[in-house]
Amino acid sequence: MGIMFSAFVVIALILSVYLGVEAGGLHVLFGVIIPYAAFVTFLLGVILRVLKWAKSPVPFRIPTTCGQQKSLDWIEPNKLDNPTTKAGVVGRMALEVLLFRSLFRNTKSELHDHNGPKLAYGWEKWLWLAGLAFHWSFFFVVVRHLRFFLDPVPGFILAIEGIDGFFQVGLQGIQLTGLILLAAVTFLFFRRVALPQVKYISLPADYIPLFLIMGIAGTGIMMRYFVREDVAAVKELTMGLVTFSPTVPDGISSIFYIHMFLVAVLFAYFPFSKLMHAGGVFMSPTRNMVNNNRAERHVNPWNYPVKVHTYEEYENDYRKVMKATGIPVDKEDDDEDKSAG
Repeated sequence: MGIMFSAFVVIALILSVYLGVEAGGLHVLFGVIIPYAAFVTFLLGVILRVLKWAKSPVPFRIPTTCGQQKSLDWIEPNKLDNPTTKAGVVGRMALEVLLFRSLFRNTKSELHDHNGPKLAYGWEKWLWLAGLAFHWSFFFVVVRHLRFFLDPVPGFILAIEGIDGFFQVGLQGIQLTGLILLAAVTFLFFRRVALPQVKYISLPADYIPLFLIMGIAGTGIMMRYFVREDVAAVKELTMGLVTFSPTVPDGISSIFYIHMFLVAVLFAYFPFSKLMHAGGVFMSPTRNMVNNNRAERHVNPWNYPVKVHTYEEYENDYRKVMKATGIPVDKEDDDEDKSAG
């Protein structure tokens, strides 16, 4: 149900752009108005989401750990899995963000019925590899596309584009990151569909981003290798958006507007979806905090003063009753009288 609904939504978006451009002449709507609206939605949505996270109270250190905490000098701590310094937190976060360290160490469990039920654990390196390929290829595709929004184009972008397209077939350079992106997102989709336990918990919120990214990568590959787009006209359109002097030149095909519209939808959808884990990982108190609970005492800073009844006061009030029932007391009546005298 979730797959069909998500696919229908994305196909409906694609058809709406095609019909709007080809039959309705809505080039300004899909080339100017919607991209601006999507960017504003993305920017405001991310800011509001981050501010909401920043306001969440975290009075205590609650990092998720899986290694030995620093304690006695003769016990060696795990400085990455259980960081007690800011340098350890930075190292742990860097490995998590750049290399997906926790996903690399992930395992899957299966129950096999061979000579009786047996629980077996297996590696999940294909998931780690696909996730790493997807995120890094997506990053480099975005960086490469900055050449459409900058004039002159910085040298590092040209260098990345040159390295990405070093593989040539005939006269046509193959941009590897675009193909890797499509292959990785397709693998992640089929994995979500093929594994029953993953499919069972999947929702349209899981499938829609996958279909959107498939559509973006697919239309991008079509424009590069099959439907030759007027790059000069596209550059004029994008530079007009950046300089706030929008113009819609002639010669841009409907497939480009489909590509651009899907990107705009993904941008607008980003702050309100699970894709915000890209920013949430930096705001997670289970990852960004030093675990020094044994070295320092952390007190809730907004605890209000509470009137308490100490044991000494309790004993003074009920000493005779306590002694009559055989309950031991810390101070006898004589000690109390002497202290009073």
